[in-house]
Amino acid sequence: MATDLAPSVMDKAGISRAISRLASQIVERNGGARELLLVGIRRRGVPLAERIADRIEQLEGERPAVGQLDITLYRDDLSTIGPRPVVNRTDIPEDVNDRIVVLVDDVLYTGRTIRAALDELVDFGRPRRVELAVLIDRGHRELPIQADYVGKCLQTADSEIVKVMLTEYDEDEQVVVVDHE
Repeated sequence: MATDLAPSVMDKAGISRAISRLASQIVERNGGARELLLVGIRRRGVPLAERIADRIEQLEGERPAVGQLDITLYRDDLSTIGPRPVVNRTDIPEDVNDRIVVLVDDVLYTGRTIRAALDELVDFGRPRRVELAVLIDRGHRELPIQADYVGKCLQTADSEIVKVMLTEYDEDEQVVVVDHE
């Protein structure tokens, strides 16, 4: 079971509180939900975006649209993934032009995933503004990318891996830090 990996740095209740805080901050900064489009980065960014949209709906009475990006073909390390990378669905349900797009991901690390997401997003149009919401910011940037909304900051070593487990994909719901093997 996932709980045997390492001590939890965020449990199910902590994840829920962080999502509520992220939703509140997004609504506060943007004056409501009307012009928002949340876009989750596959894989765990998608259910996080859905959960944030649900919380925004509870706060504002209207739910922002939610899309998903698969950044596989936009990665700068695509050649190291393998000869036939698996490409999943990208779905942006509404026009991004002149919208406030909030990219959502589970962990912000080097910034390369977000760079790839930005590259793909602009293929769909020109948003008025793009913001970034992450559940965990673990530092160690290689690119000048910073989150606008952060659930929790963790000080980690490069040799560690931050594992976000969500019930949509995993048997458990928590965040743990494990040593890279």
